[in-house]
Amino acid sequence: MSIVIKNLCKSYKKNLVLDNLNLEVKEGTLFGLLGPNGAGKTTLLSILNFLIPKDSGTIEIAGKSLDTNQKEIKSICSIVPQSYAFYPKLTAYENLEFFASLYGLKNEALKKRINYCVEVCSLEKYINKQAHSFSGGLKRRLNIAIGLLNKPKILYLDEPTVGIDPQSRKYILEVIKEINKKEKTTIIYTSHYMEEVEYLCDEIAILDNSKIIFQENKEQIKNSEFGYKNLEEMFLSLTKQDLRD
Repeated sequence: MSIVIKNLCKSYKKNLVLDNLNLEVKEGTLFGLLGPNGAGKTTLLSILNFLIPKDSGTIEIAGKSLDTNQKEIKSICSIVPQSYAFYPKLTAYENLEFFASLYGLKNEALKKRINYCVEVCSLEKYINKQAHSFSGGLKRRLNIAIGLLNKPKILYLDEPTVGIDPQSRKYILEVIKEINKKEKTTIIYTSHYMEEVEYLCDEIAILDNSKIIFQENKEQIKNSEFGYKNLEEMFLSLTKQDLRD
């Protein structure tokens, strides 16, 4: 499912967060969205998921307007937020059961989908334990499992590996690659870790000062005459090296 964004604007009071932003993500792409703190990445994902309204501009998902096809678009999209999106006093299974029921899943269909999500995220040993007892890596995996319940055609991942150990990070990256490859899911992946985006993503865009300042296929970046040694060097050059709030 493709995503086409044209002239998207969003302000908070007098602070312009997104300024005539234009972006296109092709169907099936594992798309890396980079940007300094405060660049507007989370705001963009929030608009795409109907969590906050846009001020102006157009967004089409699978050729359908975000303004007039909310129910249909919601049914094919899912977001895994940076914050934990589950109930800590419920077990992993109870969380999955609750969120699956919100998508209208029942009986065998519910059990089958939960079992799939548990298997993909390797939660079998922890399924009957309360979520608050989980390590950071397990919490991230439960977050992702919940995000997969509705078989999304488009999956938004907002810094899904922040604050976890290297082993958990590596596992989550492999899960994301598998979802993209086997399910043909279009994925928008935001991260501060350049090596993650370089490893995972087919295409990369940089959001800074409220606009997309760079977008290119990863292989073209590697093989072109941009002259950068790696993605981090390019990122720092394009966004400058000043500290951000």
